[in-house]
Amino acid sequence: MLGLDVCEFGSQLLELMWLTVCYKDILAEKDPELYPVEEDTSVDSSYRAPAQKTLKEIQEMDNDDESLNKYKQTLLGRGPLDIDPKTPNVQVTSLILVCPTAPEPIFMDLTGDLAALKKKTFVLKEGTEYRLKINFKVNREIVSGLKYVHFTCKGRLQASKDTYMVGSYGPRADEYEFISPLEEAPKGMMVRGMYTMKSHITDDDKSDHLHWEWKLNIKKDWKD
Repeated sequence: MLGLDVCEFGSQLLELMWLTVCYKDILAEKDPELYPVEEDTSVDSSYRAPAQKTLKEIQEMDNDDESLNKYKQTLLGRGPLDIDPKTPNVQVTSLILVCPTAPEPIFMDLTGDLAALKKKTFVLKEGTEYRLKINFKVNREIVSGLKYVHFTCKGRLQASKDTYMVGSYGPRADEYEFISPLEEAPKGMMVRGMYTMKSHITDDDKSDHLHWEWKLNIKKDWKD
């Protein structure tokens, strides 16, 4: 069993993992047409994030404590991955609309030509239940508060904005997988038609890990 000091350190370590890069003063610049939404003004301006620490710094803390080292290895792994420094820390590899009744997979490869995705149209039958599945890798440093945001636009008007909290993750060789709660496509004559989806993967630091655009056609039937 861990002693009191180790537990207290573990609590601080978890806080660093979740808040390591939260709420910096300078936000990444965004395309207002792609992200037509105001910044969240609910954050307390007096808030000051804890000092940022790299994964290596966290792993090297109190190395003489065997129990604590085992605890850190469980949370963070044994060491940094051998990754090209030019490789992005977060790599989003695919987005899938998981729908058992679909006649074919609704799959987006996000490692290829994103400009080609902008021209591609995916069909979804009205009233169909589905889930979003996102596959991604974290390569070097802990990412805090990863989220998927998409704007649904009908014509030139923004119909809705949806945010999916993916979570905080440490680096590892294998991909992570996020699956959203069950959702239902809208139905009725008034909501059928073509929608433009503007997707964005970001985090608590407002980093732009990936953004892309695609089209979704809500139809009365799959082959309508």
